[in-house]
Amino acid sequence: MTLAITAEQEQLVDAVRRFAARHAPIDKTRAAFDSIAAGELPSWWPEFVDNGFHAVHLPGHAGGQGGTLADTACVVEAAAAALLSGPLLSTVTASAVATLGDASAKPLLVDLAAGATAVVVLPEHCDVRAVSEGNSWRLNGVSDSVLGISAAQRILLPARTSVGDERWFVTAPGAGLKVESKQGTDLCTDVGFFELTDHVVPDSAEISGISTERARCVVVALAACAAAGAVRRCADAATEYIRTREQFGRPVGSFQALQHKAATLLVDSELAASAAWDAVRAETESIDQHRLAAASAAVMAVGAAPDLVLDAMLMFGAIGYTWEHDTHLYWRRATSLAASLGPMTRWTREAGELACTLKRSTAINLGDGEAEFRSWVADTLDQALGLSNHHYSGDPRTPGLATGPQRDLLARRGLVAPNLPAPWGVGASAVQQVIIADEFDKRPGLVRPSLGIAEWILPTILNSGSDLQRERFAWPVVHGVQRWCQLFSEPGAGSDLASLSTRATKVDGGWLINGHKIWTSLADRAQFGALLARTDPEAKKHRGIGYFLIDMASPGVEVSPIKQASGRWEFNEVFLTDVFVSDEMLVGQPDDGWSLAVSTMAVERTAIGNYVTIDRTNVLREIAGTTGSEQDAALRALGDVESYSTAIKALVLRETLRLVEGQGPGATSSIAKYAMVTLLRRAWTATLDLSGRVAMLEKSEPAVVQPYFDAPAELLGGGTPEIQLTVIASMVLGLPRN
Repeated sequence: MTLAITAEQEQLVDAVRRFAARHAPIDKTRAAFDSIAAGELPSWWPEFVDNGFHAVHLPGHAGGQGGTLADTACVVEAAAAALLSGPLLSTVTASAVATLGDASAKPLLVDLAAGATAVVVLPEHCDVRAVSEGNSWRLNGVSDSVLGISAAQRILLPARTSVGDERWFVTAPGAGLKVESKQGTDLCTDVGFFELTDHVVPDSAEISGISTERARCVVVALAACAAAGAVRRCADAATEYIRTREQFGRPVGSFQALQHKAATLLVDSELAASAAWDAVRAETESIDQHRLAAASAAVMAVGAAPDLVLDAMLMFGAIGYTWEHDTHLYWRRATSLAASLGPMTRWTREAGELACTLKRSTAINLGDGEAEFRSWVADTLDQALGLSNHHYSGDPRTPGLATGPQRDLLARRGLVAPNLPAPWGVGASAVQQVIIADEFDKRPGLVRPSLGIAEWILPTILNSGSDLQRERFAWPVVHGVQRWCQLFSEPGAGSDLASLSTRATKVDGGWLINGHKIWTSLADRAQFGALLARTDPEAKKHRGIGYFLIDMASPGVEVSPIKQASGRWEFNEVFLTDVFVSDEMLVGQPDDGWSLAVSTMAVERTAIGNYVTIDRTNVLREIAGTTGSEQDAALRALGDVESYSTAIKALVLRETLRLVEGQGPGATSSIAKYAMVTLLRRAWTATLDLSGRVAMLEKSEPAVVQPYFDAPAELLGGGTPEIQLTVIASMVLGLPRN
């Protein structure tokens, strides 16, 4: 997906895409490499300015379009995907930083809205000194290499005064300011450096009110948008290539290895886009939240982009590496953008330092919308805070399964599972679900209830079950007094549910179930289970399957716990021998099982993807907070993991906002599920690398080995990672099946 959330943003993206196709196709860009390097403006720049694309975020009083930085981010991402050359990114970034200033920035904003080109230089990329001389300032200094400076008609830069404070000035090439062009890595953007020698500017050239920290965040955020655009374009092109390219008599996109590469690339490109979007979104938040979002975007989008584009290029085979193929131009751009932010270790370290005491906020500002509903939710949750639960789950990982008066109140009010229809929930819209989550977040002392495994079974019962089934199961599940398990996987089928062999034979009044289920979570503690069984052995693979609700205390049900590597029992084998299930406990028709299972698993993947809210970095955070030889490595490892976690949160948040805007659900659940697997592996690997000899002990404080040995349970839950990639490849990317 693009960065666009609203319909208006989608229209803006489409307009930029059509403009690029009409005025700046890549073949024309290739013919202009020399003029681009020299800083000459592309022929299409005046018309681009006339359309106002460069000034979407600038205020109307300065000649801009009065939009938001998020709107302009969509322009930057779309332009990068189209490989628009020249001054767009540098100019938009400079104007966005200028908007951080006070009224003194208006003349610059007016110039930029009118079409002047510009560049902003951060303090770490230049060394400039400013000396006051009455009504003017004398500037001296040099810069490092700067993208877009040769084409810049305005330069926004910081300078140190004689008393050590930092001030921002806008200047232009002229007496005492020399710009020297260099041959850049990115052939579609000029690069060079400036040298100031007794360059005099008037007092009016100073722009007050710019926060350097904010400016740095804006620079990173927009660079991340450009990097995300390059990655998206290359991922799309590579996927389309393997969809149609044939070898050995069939499309290469039907080969599982390439399917998984394409699916992984999609996941990574979506995380890059989400991280970039989040860094833009954070512009109105506290400076620490803005810094954490920006550092995460630097890691997940800008820093990751060169490798991701390289992965896409390699999917083309040798042809992708040729000069004539366009992908290498994106590779060059991604490499140059990453270099422009300096060493990536700086950004992982900054993310780690912030993550020691901070978590990225996922709060959404909905304004005054649904004020009455929000007030009702707040009142209900305040009442719940005055109550307690008497029965806890016994597992610190699942505090939401506690039962008692507090949960009962929330169940009666429909706030245990608000997405469910009344009376069990409140049929909450996407906006209302955001409000409920926000109000729970405001009350950290109130644990949000969970349905456990029933979270993905109960919707199937409510949507497709009978009145009797809804009456028997819905309220006990919502109140938390009825535990469920999911009897899908089998020893000979694994994640291939359509290959199951458990049989359901029709008898008078019901069915006799015979078979063997495995890897069934919590079957030893569940009162009921949702079971798939083959009702017609002669039917095609995905047909002739029934979806049954089975009492786990029924005669013929034998549960055998499976001891895990951690020493605990969370999975079970379940043997079913002539287990009678009445007709009343069949959901839907005897051959509806496959479609019902698919809907159940879709909910399951979404729920598992939401596990990102669980803290996975407590050990890393402790090491990072302790002075010692490993502290810096721990900070950078913590920053890497938290950046990945932040990107997943942003991915889910973007999907929520898309739903709020009335759009249909996308592929976020499958993408988030696979991304969670990668996050967990990163977190555990980093923890083991840095905890050292503590991992020799099975029990330690904080716990190191025990969570690690529980890892397979989470890595395999909801389907193996390989199955998730296959689902993404076939269902999302539409690649041909084997």
